[in-house]
Amino acid sequence: MFKRVREDIQSVFARDPAARNAFEVLTTYPGLHAIWWHRFSHKLWTWRWYWLARFVSTISRWLTGVEIHPGAKIGRRFFIDHGMGVVIGETAEIGDDVTIYHGVTLGGTSWNQGKRHPTLKNGVVIGAGAKVLGPLVIGENARIGSNAVVVKDVPAEATVVGIPARVARSAATAETSEVTKRRQEIAKQYGFDAYAISADNPDPVATAIGRMLDHVHLLDQKVSDLCCAVNQLGGNVCEEIPDVDLDDMDFLKAEQEAAERRQKEQQKEQPKKSPTETD
Repeated sequence: MFKRVREDIQSVFARDPAARNAFEVLTTYPGLHAIWWHRFSHKLWTWRWYWLARFVSTISRWLTGVEIHPGAKIGRRFFIDHGMGVVIGETAEIGDDVTIYHGVTLGGTSWNQGKRHPTLKNGVVIGAGAKVLGPLVIGENARIGSNAVVVKDVPAEATVVGIPARVARSAATAETSEVTKRRQEIAKQYGFDAYAISADNPDPVATAIGRMLDHVHLLDQKVSDLCCAVNQLGGNVCEEIPDVDLDDMDFLKAEQEAAERRQKEQQKEQPKKSPTETD
């Protein structure tokens, strides 16, 4: 028992720079208190003392602001930072070294008695206010951004953001930039990304819009080529095509630079053809 408590306290030092000493952590971290209350209530639940287990969990909710159903299964070194407003459902399963922040809900989407809450694998980090709903699986070391709403499985090592949550970064498409290397070094040092998201994470919506703009530019070029061909045949249709009139030249310049970067990245990702291959 005391070994687990010491382990819990050490996990706080590893993931919260505000922690100063063991006595402070022991007495002022409601997230830890909620976990310790849950271990007691979960033991009662396994002994089939259901009412008493629920009563203990209710007392824990009054004291800590964290609601953990006594039927939930929680691994080692689980850390709830700040704690207030966290809800963990009956059939939720949480692995080792998982971190969640205030306002997180691991909820169900079914009235069925069976499995209806999420399963979090080892090393998962869930940012403040995120909702993970249904009997889905969050892969190892996955990150869920603050206020995201997750309704589908999340692959291992992926970062998801938004409503509904979309993959912003995955292990298969991880960047190799200096920023990413620096973040990886920090992650190795601290074991997690604070709040599961940072300012340099790519925005999947912005990426999709950028690709649509690239496609529009390609269509504009094709229309221009068709206009030239029609003019050579004696027609005159180009005058009917309005020019794009945007006063914000900085936006145009930034969009053009972004398009060039995306084009370079796509060229790098395309496999080089061998001499025997033909177009």
